[in-house]
Amino acid sequence: MSVMRYQQALAAAVRDEMLSDNSVIYLGEDVEHSLRGVSAGLSKELPGRVRDTPISEAAFTGFATGAAMAGARPIVEYQIPTLLYVAFDQIVNQAQKIRMMTGGQARVPVTYIFPGSGARLGLAGQHSDHPYVLLAHMGVKTLVPATPEDAYSLMRAAIQDDDPVAVFAPAACLHRKGEVSLSVGTIGKAVVERKGSEVTVVAVGHLVHEALRVAEELSDRLDVEVINVRSIFPFDWQTVRSSVKKTGRLVVVDDTSRMLGLASEVVATAAEEYSDLFRDPPLRVTRAEGAVPFSVDLEKAIVPSAIDIRSALERYIDSSLDRKE
Repeated sequence: MSVMRYQQALAAAVRDEMLSDNSVIYLGEDVEHSLRGVSAGLSKELPGRVRDTPISEAAFTGFATGAAMAGARPIVEYQIPTLLYVAFDQIVNQAQKIRMMTGGQARVPVTYIFPGSGARLGLAGQHSDHPYVLLAHMGVKTLVPATPEDAYSLMRAAIQDDDPVAVFAPAACLHRKGEVSLSVGTIGKAVVERKGSEVTVVAVGHLVHEALRVAEELSDRLDVEVINVRSIFPFDWQTVRSSVKKTGRLVVVDDTSRMLGLASEVVATAAEEYSDLFRDPPLRVTRAEGAVPFSVDLEKAIVPSAIDIRSALERYIDSSLDRKE
């Protein structure tokens, strides 16, 4: 086991894959000097395989699709998560569909990485989105690693996959430090980070750590199980179902919009498929609808926090007390 920061774990995964497979290349703006730190040192160590691109996400995303069809395994870095929007067609209408449209004759093993996704205080609307649900909605394999272990193992799994895979690295996770096993992960598998018996919390990305902190704070009043989703699509429904079968309660914590967001999908599916398991109605903790404002105070009011998670869990404490009375 090695101890790494989250960002170092991403970089280590990229380096290990590039050293083990000569077909892996790295593309993006300012990646030769590694502005985001994921490709640090690679342009000198592996000359010609790390390339700065023009400032045109649509162009270099499309280039990566062609390179993948020709036998390469491109990693495409986006400096800002919202730059996904100008390359959306190239990902979901081209790269994602080509394998199906050619009857499996062509494959597109591209990894899209968004280092620093989500809100960071004071960066306002155009730098604060966490748009992983958009790609998941279109059937693109979509990952949100929460820990350094997730970052390393899932990044390697994404690069080795023969389909397009998007990896959203939350800004609030980049500084975190933890043990890394240096193993390749499994796409589509969640992890139970904390076992509990009274309520299930399903959390995404940096909110896993907030959920764990609140669970410890309330441990003398409520026994909370925390699930780290890791894979948005495909989603690990079995782990969630097994947990809810035990606890009878569900809180989904997701840093995207409440309207049509991941939390809404998980709650709706749970209500449809195993409503008989619930002792209390499931709850959602999400962003408010709309763009993130420049005002830090307003931003804090919009994005989900530990306070919001605690408030949701305390509703279950209150409901249990009401029934006892």
